[in-house]
Amino acid sequence: MLRRLALTAAASFAVLSAAPSALAATAPLPLSLPLPVPVLQGDDARNSELTVTVSGSGDRAADGVYELKCSPAGGNHPVARQACDRLTELAKPADGAADPFRPVPSDAMCTQQFGGSATARITGTWQGQRVDASFDRTNGCEIARWNNLRPVLPNVR
Repeated sequence: MLRRLALTAAASFAVLSAAPSALAATAPLPLSLPLPVPVLQGDDARNSELTVTVSGSGDRAADGVYELKCSPAGGNHPVARQACDRLTELAKPADGAADPFRPVPSDAMCTQQFGGSATARITGTWQGQRVDASFDRTNGCEIARWNNLRPVLPNVR
């Protein structure tokens, strides 16, 4: 019985050892499947369609509701091309913070200065992401945030 078990094991080993080389000689090895390619998002993901509403700036030319479209630049925004160029710049920041619409962190230490009563709201889509951001000039951080988005937001004092 032990002899039969040993012979069966040896025969099985021989067959299994020979199988890969026999298969390699008769058929090519199967190619590994390619990694799935991510679906490239169309231009819609890069397009920006924003509504910029400005009030209280003290400048009638700056106050109003403006449509801004990028890729290609358009809408009734007074400086659409420059605004779209600025948004493109802000999409590639050196500090890794790619959201120019993010609010000032609640724990930020800001200078207590008043930059005027101008307010703005930007809604719509930027790089495929929904945007709903409010801006004012109530302290140094908010003023810097506003100024960072010029010329999307008007130059007010």
